[in-house]
Amino acid sequence: MKKLMILGAGIYQAPLIRQAKELGLFVIVVSSPGDYPGFALADKVYKTDTRDQEGVLEIAQSEQIDGICTSGTDVAVRTIGYVCQKMGLHGLTYEAACQVTDKALMKDAFFQKKVSTPGHIRASSLEKAKQAAKRMGYPLLVKAVDSSGSRGIVIVERESRLEEAFSRALQVSRKDYVLVEEYIQAEEIGVDGFVKNGSLVFMAPHEKYLFRGDQVTVPAGHSFPYIATKKQMREVQKQMQLAIEAVGLDECPVNADVLVDGNKVWILEIGGRTGATCIPELISLHYGFPFYQRIIQNALGESVQFPRLVHVPCQGRLLMSPIDGVITGIDEEKLDSLREKGVQVVIDYPAGHKVQAMKNGTDRIGHVAAKAASEEEFTAVYDQVQSAVRIGDQTLYQLNLRTEDRGDGKNK
Repeated sequence: MKKLMILGAGIYQAPLIRQAKELGLFVIVVSSPGDYPGFALADKVYKTDTRDQEGVLEIAQSEQIDGICTSGTDVAVRTIGYVCQKMGLHGLTYEAACQVTDKALMKDAFFQKKVSTPGHIRASSLEKAKQAAKRMGYPLLVKAVDSSGSRGIVIVERESRLEEAFSRALQVSRKDYVLVEEYIQAEEIGVDGFVKNGSLVFMAPHEKYLFRGDQVTVPAGHSFPYIATKKQMREVQKQMQLAIEAVGLDECPVNADVLVDGNKVWILEIGGRTGATCIPELISLHYGFPFYQRIIQNALGESVQFPRLVHVPCQGRLLMSPIDGVITGIDEEKLDSLREKGVQVVIDYPAGHKVQAMKNGTDRIGHVAAKAASEEEFTAVYDQVQSAVRIGDQTLYQLNLRTEDRGDGKNK
């Protein structure tokens, strides 16, 4: 029986663990201690920080694993590259992993290889951030260079908010510098795919739904297909390939944030793993093949194919609360009725569990994914799910209806 090591036991790794078990693999999960669903799904658990490269390597060598992977998080990517390189396993190199998990290094590589990307300046002090802002003008973005899930990324519209943004970015970072980035007003989309032999052999662009909070914009869902002209798609493909070559990604899934304005395309950032927020589920629905399975097959060094069996319109969105609170009720009968109709409904926590107001991609309560020919069709289903979950004395639907931005608008 082959052994697969999965780094992370959270909500975005649990589906990957389940898929590995269905394939008959012996699954070893490595994750920091916590209340994570993946622990109960694994054959063997090691409660170790996934950023501890030497510690994870020692476990991997002692277990004689056949492959290593993750999904939905950048935190473990460097360790995956390190273990792959040290043990000769299939996956991205350590050098590439380092490039894509430091936004400053990534953007420097983009600039050197002439990838179309917004202007950027590295700032190790507030004074340098102010100097960068003076050169760029407002609005602009301040980013933690080593975070994912939109943590530490702040839109700054005026100088009086710069110090707070600089401080917030440093608080979630292990680095002593941040990235100050040009803000470009354009449509933001997501692009996932796979790199084999240095080439982007599978590309899945998708529209993105954004939750806009206080100075933050968080991906809250996605939809397929992304409608674009042939010229736009060629430019997206071109810039994605340039970005992949710039950072040296190979033999791995990729996930990118991309801006599109007419025929102009900018790569915001790219990662050496698949995206979160229902992306693997939606790829599977849209194209008709199990995407988590492809991630696992690739990690084991097996042949990976990406057939476009179908092109089913579909959408997915996170369940989010605009306030801190406690789940006081879940109408399982209503949710089961929707599941019987083919709607994927995942509730992360049981009644009685505390929840946080949405600030980043991990502040979710669950997700909904379904085939849908239009935004209106999906929203009707999504609202039924929201009405089945209560926070305090109100349903999620009632809570989100009262907010100015329900977080379900496409980024146009």
